[in-house]
Amino acid sequence: MTGERPALLVLRGLRLGDLLTAVPALRALRRAHPNHRLVLATPAYLGGLLPLIGGIDELVDVSGPGPVPFETPDVAVNLHGSGPESLMALRRTRPGRVLSHAHPGVPGVEGPTWRPEAHEVSRWCAMLEWYGIPADPGDLELGETGASPLGGGEVLVHPGASARARQWPPERFARVAAELTRAGHRVVITGGVTETALARHVAAAAGLPEDAVLAGHTDLPGVAALTRHAALVVCGDTGMSHLATAVGTPSVVLCGPVPPARWGPPEGGPHRALWAGRTGDPHADRPDPGLLEIGVPEVLDAAWSLLEVGVR
Repeated sequence: MTGERPALLVLRGLRLGDLLTAVPALRALRRAHPNHRLVLATPAYLGGLLPLIGGIDELVDVSGPGPVPFETPDVAVNLHGSGPESLMALRRTRPGRVLSHAHPGVPGVEGPTWRPEAHEVSRWCAMLEWYGIPADPGDLELGETGASPLGGGEVLVHPGASARARQWPPERFARVAAELTRAGHRVVITGGVTETALARHVAAAAGLPEDAVLAGHTDLPGVAALTRHAALVVCGDTGMSHLATAVGTPSVVLCGPVPPARWGPPEGGPHRALWAGRTGDPHADRPDPGLLEIGVPEVLDAAWSLLEVGVR
């Protein structure tokens, strides 16, 4: 540990959506330890969002369950997952105290039992509640992002996903984009650097101009600003859906193979989570059969329902 303040080390070495679902827990930890230096172990590329989350003093670049290059934190918190690897990685930092779910493979660590059916946001809040730290699962909103790089009012179509199992066919995204464009909406295709080819394919199939492709051209703070001022987001069960929730933008989220009860947007908000009612392997190398049951008309109906009433 360096500096005068004791360190509160939190491990969440995952992707964008994972970080955003952990925001209520991170804020609860900040409130519970106001005099600690909150150190978040997470991938470095997510650092641009930390000012929008607030309360995080330092980032340690960690992808996956560890190792975590940090020594002797006062408190180490496992917000990473259910396996023993992340818990052991935190124990190797020699913390004064560990907060985690219990795991039978790691004796000596008390904590609540992992509940696989829990929603990802509520899971971490419930874990902290077990330790006497109140957390609000609804505390998801990011701070002010600034103006949109495009001016606002666009429909964002995000065809990518980190796993093939959760990727709706690009041709269907293109049909959705084309119909929304014909109705007079400005549609742009978003994605990360590795999704540029996919975004261009969708744009071309939808008859959109090249400047409608923003994939690979916008950093995370820029994407957050773009999303906050957009009219609608259409995407799969991926980080973009959680970003739409975090900035309060209406979204149509295509869920599968994981049900929305575990990873979907909050109920009652300006979001439509579409799901065929079938679960499957989230790590499969092909689109989930249940996801493929969601058709273009269903997605467009959900989009029109949000765009026509201007839900915010």
